[in-house]
Amino acid sequence: MSLALAVRSQPTKMGFKMAVGSNESAKLRRERDLYLRLLELGKVDDVESLLRRALSLAIEITNAQQGYLELHDDDGTPRWHLAHGITDVELKDLQRAVSRGIIAEAIATGRTVSTASAFMDPRFEARDSVRLGHIEAVRCIPIGSAPPRGVLYLHAQDRPDFSTDAQASIEAFADNLAPLVDRVLTRVRDQEARDATSEARAKLRLDGIVGHSPALAHVLDQVALVAPLQVNVLLTGDSGTGKSQLARVIHDNGPRAAGSFVELNCAAIPEQLAENELFGASPGGHSEAKHGVKGKIEAASGGTLFLDEIGELALAVQAKLLQVLQSGEYLPLGSTQPAQADVRLIAATNGDLQAAVAAHTFREDLFYRLLVLPVRVPSLAERRSDITELASYFCRSACRKHHLPQLKMSPNALHAAESSEWPGNVRQLANAVEAAAIRAAGTGAEQVEVFHLFPDRPSESPEDGVPRTFQEATRRFQAEFVSKSLEENDWNVVATSRQLDVARSHIYNLIRIFGLQRRPDDSS
Repeated sequence: MSLALAVRSQPTKMGFKMAVGSNESAKLRRERDLYLRLLELGKVDDVESLLRRALSLAIEITNAQQGYLELHDDDGTPRWHLAHGITDVELKDLQRAVSRGIIAEAIATGRTVSTASAFMDPRFEARDSVRLGHIEAVRCIPIGSAPPRGVLYLHAQDRPDFSTDAQASIEAFADNLAPLVDRVLTRVRDQEARDATSEARAKLRLDGIVGHSPALAHVLDQVALVAPLQVNVLLTGDSGTGKSQLARVIHDNGPRAAGSFVELNCAAIPEQLAENELFGASPGGHSEAKHGVKGKIEAASGGTLFLDEIGELALAVQAKLLQVLQSGEYLPLGSTQPAQADVRLIAATNGDLQAAVAAHTFREDLFYRLLVLPVRVPSLAERRSDITELASYFCRSACRKHHLPQLKMSPNALHAAESSEWPGNVRQLANAVEAAAIRAAGTGAEQVEVFHLFPDRPSESPEDGVPRTFQEATRRFQAEFVSKSLEENDWNVVATSRQLDVARSHIYNLIRIFGLQRRPDDSS
């Protein structure tokens, strides 16, 4: 805390007492009020509110008629600003003059620029921004140092207070505003890191797509590229990663969104029925087709056909599917007249189609027909920061589906979910959370706990102190490793993230997941 905000006192035999005198008392009251207002300002969590309340307080302290508060991003680029008592035209002129005017002086030197009349001040009188604006009493204070996090510009034409005490107060204000700015901007940066999908979400309809991780953002960027095009798409990735849901997103954001989305799991139909399911049959085409059978291609006409696990199709069916992609025509079973195939094909596989081609179980020509714009869907291990949000979403969904009380995941349950392995990916997590919600509701619990989510998991604190599972041992090692690194770096998260070569936001996640706390003797 700056000395300008400290309560001034003098020693006596009775201890300490406040300095007397009406001027000193008024000064102390102002400093006390400023201190209390800064404490209130410390509770603000968003940039807009911080700018508004900080600038209002600065105007009040200095009796300025005009004010401008500007905050910079990490690279020094002005990103946030707010003005008071300044017209739009004046604001544009002021911002244009930032690089060469009084504000630039304060930013460059890291010191307050103060003048009773910039228009008459030899330091600034020759500057266009000063002469054109007829700028008089100005005080410009950098926020923070090396380099400043921003700048506070105050302009007064009527009863400006340029006393030493007034300058000490506004500089103390700026000194104490700097860590508040750092805290809020760190929160903004971490949120932006977590919300890596914001750009894709602005472009796409993403109903039911949960998460904000960079891995999810990458796949959504690819979806935004392929969705508007009339091209076939091959989705690859492990089982349970959400390929079916992503296929629907591509359909919903494509030129055929008004048409049908028809799905067929190629692994779920016997080989002898696959042709009938896909191509349909004319009346009498086979023993079960007395009145004809409508195939999936016909059902998806004008829309999208999604073939999941396409690698499971028999070679004979693959040949006919290739004909559809090449000519846009196909023959229903028992028919001699070709039918038109007006569909967009999206295929998915969790296998290695290139290896299947080498093994002659998948047609090479069909493989390259599908491989126009492949999209790989990341595993849940690659988007671990999405797990808590997914678990909470699945919990709400399960409660709605089964008409259960609206339960929440406990913090410990969320931590356990995030630190556990999910080889079955999103599907496994969804099923586990659904079962956990049912167990919790069945016992009248108020929230889903770890033992509801992992009912067969042994205690993480066995009597002998030895972890009984690989996951427990890994979790304990990670917690101890991160904790040790934080202690070595005096709990400096930036230094720790550099040492461990991980993102700063991930360090914060690990602190939360493992419940790490700074030891009392570490803060001395």
